[in-house]
Amino acid sequence: MSAAERAAEVARQVRDPEMPMLTLADLGVLRDVEVRGGEEVVVSITPTYTGCPAMATMRDDLVHRLRAAGFDRVEVRIVLDPPWTSDWITERGRAALREAGLSAPGPAPRRTGPIPLTLGPARSAPACPRCGSAATRLTSEFGATACKALYRCTGCQEPFEHVKEI
Repeated sequence: MSAAERAAEVARQVRDPEMPMLTLADLGVLRDVEVRGGEEVVVSITPTYTGCPAMATMRDDLVHRLRAAGFDRVEVRIVLDPPWTSDWITERGRAALREAGLSAPGPAPRRTGPIPLTLGPARSAPACPRCGSAATRLTSEFGATACKALYRCTGCQEPFEHVKEI
């Protein structure tokens, strides 16, 4: 296995600090892993949203894991263009979210040009990850992290978090 393949494999195993059932690759945050001159690893990641507080931890985890794998020089770059979209979550990642009791996001809204400012709550109708019912109700726009909302299933009465479409 080449150094580039080994570095990419290590980076693909790093978990998201806020949703540890997902790797950064499953979340779609891991954009690229490059080895320069056989010595330096350059990893590119994209935040799920501007100001995501988990980015520093993601960077530190990547650096730690790659150094532990024998790569002494590691640089992590933040790539903002194109912006991350929840469409980048892999099918394996979506399944892991459901298995952990979280509702995976549906398709991200398609927009061109400026993004309109709306002050009302986002209207999403996620299915319950526990019983599959479509009869769900928004409890709060914000869950444990800003990228999740709280819902309650009116079928099984269980609360659940939904990963927002971005």
